[in-house]
Amino acid sequence: MKKHTIVALVQDRPGVLSRVVGLIRRRGYNIESLAVGHSEVTGISRLTIVIEWHDVEQVVKQLYRLIDVVKVSDVTEDQTVEREMALLKIHAPAAKRPEIVALTGVFDAKVVDVGTSTMVIEMTGSPSKVQNLIDVVRPYGIKEMMRTGRIAMVRGARGHGADDVLEGAGQAAVPSAALN
Repeated sequence: MKKHTIVALVQDRPGVLSRVVGLIRRRGYNIESLAVGHSEVTGISRLTIVIEWHDVEQVVKQLYRLIDVVKVSDVTEDQTVEREMALLKIHAPAAKRPEIVALTGVFDAKVVDVGTSTMVIEMTGSPSKVQNLIDVVRPYGIKEMMRTGRIAMVRGARGHGADDVLEGAGQAAVPSAALN
């Protein structure tokens, strides 16, 4: 099976996320990661969904049938910038702290909290780089961990912009910054 990254633009309305997830669940797919946030246009949210399956073409077609979905793309084969964030609380006795701080520097991570016997590390990077940090600090003892899930954006001029889709549909796009 292959991991597919799907990016969708949806209306920012109650219940939309539930309908998207329900559709994917009904087809028997497992969502490996799901990240949702506001887009550059007010009223439109951007979803990044990672699904491990042979082919997701049918899911993309079904998502388009949902009324609140504006645009859907499987960007798996596209050149993308992908990022993920993780917070890791690790066992960190005083004697091991300099070693742990040095490791965070190698991965461009940050120590964001220090307790009497723990440290919290924040890491933002490609999903593989985040996983590499997790693998390296695992021997210290991971007490808690939270990963945000992957977010992705297509590189270059070709994009997945909400304003392009809305203008093509004859709707006026209102950039979020214009309302502040």
